[in-house]
Amino acid sequence: MSNKSKGFRSGFAAVIGRPNAGKSTLLNHLLGQKVLIMSDKPQTTRNKIQCILTEERGQIIFLDTPGIHKPKHKLGEYMVDAARNSLRDVDVLVYVVDASEKYGSGEEYIIHLIKEAGTPCILALNKIDLLSTEQLIALVEQYAGLADFRAVVPISARTGDNTDELLKVIFDHLEEGPLYYPEDEVTDQPERFIMAELIREKVLALTRDEVPHSIAVVVEEVQEKQTLVKVRALIIVERDSQKGIIIGGGGRLLKEIGRLAREDIEKFLGSKVFLELWVKVKKDWRNRQQSLRELGYDSRE
Repeated sequence: MSNKSKGFRSGFAAVIGRPNAGKSTLLNHLLGQKVLIMSDKPQTTRNKIQCILTEERGQIIFLDTPGIHKPKHKLGEYMVDAARNSLRDVDVLVYVVDASEKYGSGEEYIIHLIKEAGTPCILALNKIDLLSTEQLIALVEQYAGLADFRAVVPISARTGDNTDELLKVIFDHLEEGPLYYPEDEVTDQPERFIMAELIREKVLALTRDEVPHSIAVVVEEVQEKQTLVKVRALIIVERDSQKGIIIGGGGRLLKEIGRLAREDIEKFLGSKVFLELWVKVKKDWRNRQQSLRELGYDSRE
């Protein structure tokens, strides 16, 4: 493939929406592999992550953004700032809406931001597998009148239904351009970040509601041995009680988190992995600017 070939389109597309709209599920499907963590709990994505899709027809650099919500702590403020900042300096916005949820103030606020940004926007109505045809038609009509969307594309990120059409529409809104990243790259994030996110995903999946958003994961050490890769990671929580929940009786839950995370990390790295997990309490870290900076959450650029 040559980035100079006629008709090769490239550009940047920010994927925005409310928490739990299915943005990460959609991007993993489009990329054909798991790069972003997924959870049924809202506000899973915390950073602005670039995911790269390269095909014969072109290259799209997707910005997966945290769900836009009303923040309750400094980490939440960072997440919303990251999402809002992503509306700038991109070629197109892909606004993902959970079609099974009622329209409310959250969607109203995002539409306000879209109008304010003035960037061309494609509306992806997600989770259409949960709607009847009549409901979908009514929803398309409702949303089409709310903003000047370049296209309204009903999809199901879970089943992949109509996602090819969404991809075609995104490419149609990009101009001819260069190959920004090598063809084999799928993200701009370092391996340590992806490994930490895969561990955090398992904690989200296996712990109670009081734990998920109080955790952060840091990969402290990676050693490449002859037969395997040794990874040492730290799970950070805010309270002693949360530490107890994550470790579990006899350390069983932490072992299960480690087992599931190791399987995903092995797939990601393509090699055998020895994963060592520790849990540490860092009180009220989500509201401490220094802690946020140390953990990579700092919106000041």
